[in-house]
Amino acid sequence: MLSPESTATVRATLPVIGGAVENITARFYEMMFADNPELLRDLFNRGNQANGEQRSALAGSIAAFAAVLVEPSGGRPDTMLARIANKHASLGVTVDQYEIVHKYLFAAIAEVLGDAVTPEVAAAWDEVYWLMADTLITLETDLYRDAGEGWLQATVLDRRRETEDVISLTLRPATSLSFKPGQYVSVAVSLPDGARQIRQYSLSCAPERDDWRITVKRVRGGDVPDGEVSNWLHANVQTGDTLTISPPFGDLVLSPGDTPLLLASAGIGATPILSMVDHLAATGSARRVTVVHADRSPAGHAHREELERLIADLPDATLHRWYEEPGDCSCRPAPNIGQADLTETDLPAGLTAYLCGPLPFMRSVRSQLLRRGVPASDIHYEVFGPDLWLGRS
Repeated sequence: MLSPESTATVRATLPVIGGAVENITARFYEMMFADNPELLRDLFNRGNQANGEQRSALAGSIAAFAAVLVEPSGGRPDTMLARIANKHASLGVTVDQYEIVHKYLFAAIAEVLGDAVTPEVAAAWDEVYWLMADTLITLETDLYRDAGEGWLQATVLDRRRETEDVISLTLRPATSLSFKPGQYVSVAVSLPDGARQIRQYSLSCAPERDDWRITVKRVRGGDVPDGEVSNWLHANVQTGDTLTISPPFGDLVLSPGDTPLLLASAGIGATPILSMVDHLAATGSARRVTVVHADRSPAGHAHREELERLIADLPDATLHRWYEEPGDCSCRPAPNIGQADLTETDLPAGLTAYLCGPLPFMRSVRSQLLRRGVPASDIHYEVFGPDLWLGRS
């Protein structure tokens, strides 16, 4: 909890800090990478730095954390930060790196805001930062204890082309570990320019299977830079190769029990959902399951036939699909690009929803569920990349 003095100061200055936080984080990264180039080369996602998404995510998380702290209800927003902690753990973030971030973040605040940063303002926001950092450090320590810390070697047992731009890689880790349906692993690769870049890929199979599997969509230019790691994996990895991966992490995990489920995905967001469906089939679950997926076309829907088989194996499961280009498929045409219309979808009372896909898709599905009476606390989501949803409705 913030001290009363800091609470008043943060509440008073939050509009100013919030209004300038994008400029602050931009200057923060510029200074930190200038003095510590190895962080950009070997830890941070260079693609997200280039397109500004990482800056926006950091800005949103700081502003959202501060706003929660000064709300009358108070409380430490551990739930909000759990997703960040899992991502940090999958990257191998260490405690000393929080000191580095603190140094450059507060130098950027002082530079951007100038005389507005009085000693009282600096002290109050310092308290905010260390409350946030200590929360994350605590969560990450627990994750490292439970999942393991460090990198694993995994042999590629099989490479399969799923669509034109998607491959799946079946892996056998050298160390035997379990995972939960919906979790992901990081993959670290050494690129031709000497950089070590890390990306997260969902495990797209059930924990009950003998081996692990990741599914990799090749990111091709357009409005964003080409995906460095995804293109490298597509071009270079073959059966028999060895990959460096993290233990499994991620907080979007299927809850046990018998409550009805809505599993909604779009595009490559199908992968953690597929793990959940595979787990339900592997364990002979009798839960009522409604699976929703939106994609560009049937040919571009990764693991489409596998998903159909798994749904057929479940006694009380239905599959609803929307394609922008349905072709000869009897599925419904997408109401908008990458969207699904749940108006005519039967949703049982008391369901728990899991969403994964582009942010516009998840926001649309979440809004539809809220309008139909699903409590916000029963709607869970996973974001591929920086979490730009923090602090947004």
